[in-house]
Amino acid sequence: MILFLLSAFLLIAIFPNFNWTWLAPVALTPMLIDCARTRSWKRRFLFGWLAGFIFWFGVCVWIEYVLEVHGGLGFWLGWLTFLLFAALKGLHMAAFAALAGFLMPRAWAIPAVAALWTGLERTHGPLGFAWLQLGNAGIDMPLPMRVAPVLGVYGLSFVFAMTACAMALILLRRRRAELAWLLILPLLFLLPSAPERQPGDQHALLVQPNIDPEMEWSQATLIREERDLSILSHSSNDSLIIWPEAPAPFYPSDAAFREYVAELARGEHAYLLFGGVGYNPDRQPLNSAFLFSPNGEMLGRYDKINLVPFGEFVPKVFFWVNRITKEAGDFAPGTRIVEFPVDHHKLGAFICYESAFPDFVRQFARGGAEVLVNISNDGYFGHSAAREQHLELVRMRAAENRRWILRATNDGITATADPAGRIRYRMPPYREMAGQVTYRFESGLTPYTRYGDWFAWSCLIAGIACALFPSRGTREKMRTQNLRK
Repeated sequence: MILFLLSAFLLIAIFPNFNWTWLAPVALTPMLIDCARTRSWKRRFLFGWLAGFIFWFGVCVWIEYVLEVHGGLGFWLGWLTFLLFAALKGLHMAAFAALAGFLMPRAWAIPAVAALWTGLERTHGPLGFAWLQLGNAGIDMPLPMRVAPVLGVYGLSFVFAMTACAMALILLRRRRAELAWLLILPLLFLLPSAPERQPGDQHALLVQPNIDPEMEWSQATLIREERDLSILSHSSNDSLIIWPEAPAPFYPSDAAFREYVAELARGEHAYLLFGGVGYNPDRQPLNSAFLFSPNGEMLGRYDKINLVPFGEFVPKVFFWVNRITKEAGDFAPGTRIVEFPVDHHKLGAFICYESAFPDFVRQFARGGAEVLVNISNDGYFGHSAAREQHLELVRMRAAENRRWILRATNDGITATADPAGRIRYRMPPYREMAGQVTYRFESGLTPYTRYGDWFAWSCLIAGIACALFPSRGTREKMRTQNLRK
């Protein structure tokens, strides 16, 4: 069990705020050694669940703060809800550990274990909550990052799981021939390296209003905020102004507010993109992004599809939890991807938590978006590691799609990332300010943008099949080993 716990702590250490990313290639090694030695799948499941619980507790402890402070649960109920969340998320690692034990004795353990880990990672989103994949730790590693535009972040997860399994086999004194699978890794050198740094030829203004998430809104406070945003949005040469997703009652359906933003866009002779509340035909509220043209016309609206658990809706299993946002009732999800027209180009805007979904974000680029925008309100995170974790996700989305990403947040981290995922501009957090940035329109499509998560889903099928349906030769080998024991 000690080795399972060691892997849990290593996995926590590779992400913000520790950032010991050099441990990523071996973070799973202790767990895999114990999986190979533990014959009972039930014990592996239990130890894996405990490791998963500790991992999610350590990486996402900020969720407790969100539930307690912004969700209105108070100290004890906030902790109880968060512990239940971590317990449920731990089931993924429990399943991995239980199945990995069947794979470790085999000659092809390295690719099989890597496929199993990668495939199970892909299930986090459909099963409730996606956040950091193992591959995200490689965002600043030039060689592993070559695979990001081809297979996405899951390709990096596969590489790190391979190296971890290989190290486990070495420490278990397995035959050298079983390490031959590592000969796949030099193929990374054949993939294109990251694009060189290029200066941007387009200009944008990112606005960080630093609005208190717990502000009590009135007509007076709304007017004051509109005045402050007008001042922050003043610029002489920026063709695009971006406001974040903000905890403010911005309703473009209201005639007065609509005229306010239209007049601001006309006055600045710029496109204005901002977050607000829209409505569907059933009058259900939507978390939306709106784009106004330089002549004050609303060009389009994108409605957030992937809603934040607890923030914008409450999962049924957590029925006692209050929603965090106060601007409207439970939000309804949007139904379609939208690419906004900007001059003769297209822009794709995804909102906050949607950055955690690689296959989702790529659809904007596949649909023609030549620059991506992420608007977010990370103010609910407090002064926690979640801000840096969220930025790491956004950087990976830039690298996967070879697109510039312009990121405007309420109180940080407002930043830009180039098509290699490198940070090119970063605004100080917790300050009311605006920053002028440059970027480029990019039109090429990466293999990942075109084809999505075929690799991750294939890994899931292959990994589970290899664990549950071993070959005849493998069954005989395992039977002989058990008799010797």
